[in-house]
Amino acid sequence: MSKQADIHLYTASTMNGWKPVIFLEEAGVDYDLTYIDFAKQEQKAPDYVKLNPNGRIPTIVDRSNDDFVVFESGAILWYLAEKYGVFLPKEQKAKSETLQWLMFQMGGVGPMMGQAMYFQRIAAKQGEEHPFAIKRYVDESRRLMEVLNTRLEGRQYLVNDEFTVADMAMYPWARAYYWANVSVDGLPHLQAWFDRIDARPATQKALEIPKPFWAFFGKGDVEAFERENAARFKADVKPSK
Repeated sequence: MSKQADIHLYTASTMNGWKPVIFLEEAGVDYDLTYIDFAKQEQKAPDYVKLNPNGRIPTIVDRSNDDFVVFESGAILWYLAEKYGVFLPKEQKAKSETLQWLMFQMGGVGPMMGQAMYFQRIAAKQGEEHPFAIKRYVDESRRLMEVLNTRLEGRQYLVNDEFTVADMAMYPWARAYYWANVSVDGLPHLQAWFDRIDARPATQKALEIPKPFWAFFGKGDVEAFERENAARFKADVKPSK
């Protein structure tokens, strides 16, 4: 009988869902994975909500730590980095900088780009056109990409030229600029950072777990995936009386 892995990951193929997969693959840590199927609303199932009261992905259970549960993707990355002692600088100031850029992703890049994606790729496909909202979120996302570009000037990665959990959190969101219709033209330092992480085999492997959705990055049958993705949100549109 094979020994269970210490980490049990519940996730799906989304920008947030890939973050812990990137860490675990880059760190070479064994883990068990449960795919959460949004089409079946498994993220809202009572047993799952006991683990993650927000009913979102990802979530981990650390079996080696009394089945300790961690939800929220940024918190998961931080927990794993401290547990395994990798991808997190030990020097105090660099560690704080890593946390700052992780929070920049969680509080800025993710929410802004997520809304840009939602209003264009989902709401608009349901007949809900909101040009003001789209412009707001696309413009703010572009501004945040410019902040990243400035930070990356003269740097390989976001902190100390060292690949950290800040890069792991930022990459799947920023790299999905295509899906948010956010231009990265004229941002050479950001694009060079994309190229460096694109060349990391473990990260690219992670983007295919639980299954690949390369349409987020402008590859493959984008239109078919867009239709499939938008269909999951039909319930968001209330029929007129």
